[in-house]
Amino acid sequence: MTTRGWALFGMMGVLWGIPYLMIKVAVDGFSPAGVVFVRCAIGAALLLPFALRGGGFFRTVRAHWVPMLAFAAIEIIGPWWTLTDAERKLSSSMAGLLIAAVPIFGAFIARFFGDTEKLGKRRGLGLALGLGGVAVLTVPHLSGGDAWSITEVLLTALGYATAPLIAARHMKDVPTLRLITPCLILAAVVYAPAAVGSWPSAMPSGQVIASLAGLGVVCTALAFVAFLELIREVGPVRASVITYVNPAIAVAAGVALLGEELTVSVGGAFVLILGGSVLATAKGRAEVDEATETKGEAQSAGDSGEGLPAPAGLA
Repeated sequence: MTTRGWALFGMMGVLWGIPYLMIKVAVDGFSPAGVVFVRCAIGAALLLPFALRGGGFFRTVRAHWVPMLAFAAIEIIGPWWTLTDAERKLSSSMAGLLIAAVPIFGAFIARFFGDTEKLGKRRGLGLALGLGGVAVLTVPHLSGGDAWSITEVLLTALGYATAPLIAARHMKDVPTLRLITPCLILAAVVYAPAAVGSWPSAMPSGQVIASLAGLGVVCTALAFVAFLELIREVGPVRASVITYVNPAIAVAAGVALLGEELTVSVGGAFVLILGGSVLATAKGRAEVDEATETKGEAQSAGDSGEGLPAPAGLA
């Protein structure tokens, strides 16, 4: 991988590893609906000029509005609220680790979308390890008030695992920005009434405002632009490995900046979930050969801004 590729890879690890930290701070001053609304509105406003460039934006929306609606509901409208609401009680580290189970859920769900590949011992072991890590992280909290918050994060992970499969099946040739931008606009419209109704009566702290702005500018708009550049530089297969880096950043940020405790159970869950994710999503020899053959085509599509795959999980 080139120096530029590594730089973009490192940038993406940070950009999609710190939203959990920023959400944790933002919910101290805004309701979950307010956080989601502002994040979506800022992200949509910044991405819209890029999505409109070259024409075809409205034609794309008209042609794919049904799967776009499903994608927006499952990837953004539902998951961003449940994740934000959950972080009112859960630590950002725990939320980031639970979201790391996305590839585990994805491996299960893919079979309902026509994935007929044999599970195999390696992938089966990966699923078992990943689910074991989720159990280590969640079981001690199931008898307390955090049970619903844990459920919310797992529902978020389920949405993140499902939505990209919908995009891959029904919007394979839709450029990423033309997919994400209208979804962000729709989410902002949906949450606008609730955000206005729950708007804080007093000005929140500067730290809260900065975190909310960072979610929209850095973790949404800038992150998507950087992700597109990463795909163009290294191809979609290598770019997807970022999924395994984000949780480490989330845990490190929570411990370093919010003083969250790094317990033995959190460390053990981290190893199990990340190791299980790598094994569960490992490609067989046939898939590797196919990826090698199509890599050039995917990168060519990225250079023209067309046919870029949707990221597996906006968080």
